[in-house]
Amino acid sequence: MANKNGKKRIHPASVAVFPGSFDPLTNGHVDIIERAVAIFGHVVVGVLDNPAKKSLFSEEERVALIKRQFARCQGRVSVVSFSGLLVDFVQSVKSRVVIRGLRAISDFDYEAQMALINRKLVPTVETFFLTAREEHSYISSSVVKQVALLGGDVSVMVPPGVAGALAKKRREKEASSRKR
Repeated sequence: MANKNGKKRIHPASVAVFPGSFDPLTNGHVDIIERAVAIFGHVVVGVLDNPAKKSLFSEEERVALIKRQFARCQGRVSVVSFSGLLVDFVQSVKSRVVIRGLRAISDFDYEAQMALINRKLVPTVETFFLTAREEHSYISSSVVKQVALLGGDVSVMVPPGVAGALAKKRREKEASSRKR
């Protein structure tokens, strides 16, 4: 549909995509998702299935943990795994918005580059950056995994369900190493 100037009108987005590996989901991720829902109304959490990356949690486990965390937001948060190009996934869920969280200025370089590449691939896909709240700015999934697997307390960094799942993974790894 065109506007009075003859330019194609793009409808406002009501669905945003928040992609990531979420291995594991952190309180920083939860905060970004909750804030994005308040802005866009619906967020599709895209759990990246990257077989080249060694994950602690399987794709199914990550999807289940996120669904459990956002069960109260039924109809406003959906969780879907995907592989391949992000822009293809964004279009497949009828969105044109990608949400990316930034913890530090160092995140911006990489994220800006990815946003520009995505826009080059599909010009109608826009990237919105949300900065992490100060209390979450030091949290990364990698650090959470390291601390949890070494027996540290990550309860202030992840939702309770994720903390329990991490503790279970730690026990499984300890049991498996005792068998060797």
